[in-house]
Amino acid sequence: MKRGAGSGKRKAESVEWDGGCGKYRGGMCDPATCNLATCYPATCNPATLPPATCPPATLPALLPKDKLIMTQRKRILVVDDEPNIREVVELYLRREGFEVEVTADGEAALVAIERKIPDLIVLDLMMPILGGLQLTRALRQGDYDIPIIMLTAKGDEADRITGLELGADDYVTKPFSPKELVARVKAVLRRTSTKPLVDSQAQPITRGEITINPTTHQVWVRDGQEIVLTAKEFDLLWFLMNHPGQVFSRDQLLDNVWGFDFFGDASTVTVHIRRLREKVEQNPTKPRHVLTVWGVGYKFAVDE
Repeated sequence: MKRGAGSGKRKAESVEWDGGCGKYRGGMCDPATCNLATCYPATCNPATLPPATCPPATLPALLPKDKLIMTQRKRILVVDDEPNIREVVELYLRREGFEVEVTADGEAALVAIERKIPDLIVLDLMMPILGGLQLTRALRQGDYDIPIIMLTAKGDEADRITGLELGADDYVTKPFSPKELVARVKAVLRRTSTKPLVDSQAQPITRGEITINPTTHQVWVRDGQEIVLTAKEFDLLWFLMNHPGQVFSRDQLLDNVWGFDFFGDASTVTVHIRRLREKVEQNPTKPRHVLTVWGVGYKFAVDE
């Protein structure tokens, strides 16, 4: 990531955001049009629909990445509205030699990121001011590839899945062991600092209706329509397209795409496969390329 010298206070700007819900009814999500794959407020999930209250229709804008700076020592930003959790996590991370900054909400986290970009963010999903899902979405929309570890409540499966779909790298369920969290921080940093899965010098690949270009990080589907993938979705598609017809189990995909030291469970693969189909397949319910081999795993198929 290219970074330069940073600069002053965050501008009080915002970008329009409709929550991905399609439309509102009196300030509420319309369950008939709310696409849960793109609707990210913490309250907009199957457990609370119908209906769920949508968040404010704005998200803070972020400064361009080249206006930010980064420190030499690995710096972790901890974002959680519970003081006890912030204190314990900060203590354990500092013991391991990390530089740590803590904030109590997403808006304060944005200010901290613009002041000095972190190497990793430990992010609580449920916060009163700019929750973790909204912050993750804002970062990924702004093309920030900062690794994110989510802190989630035990029963927040829908939010956890949405966070992974948005591009979070890992998650820890509350209550958690601080030592386990530190281990996950080290693993994610190790994984994200190693050689990338996709060789940026490799040639584009076209298989069936899909073309993928590693140099420009672009993907085109039917009739040259360009689609936007998250970094992990891109890696997954690239890996599958490089091994057409070969079946991989979820564990094999975790090892090859996420890395051997990934702590998350195999449901992460299921989530990304579903998201990938929604983007590259003409009919995600009847996919032609990203196929399930029942009882075994997944493969990329090319029409004869």
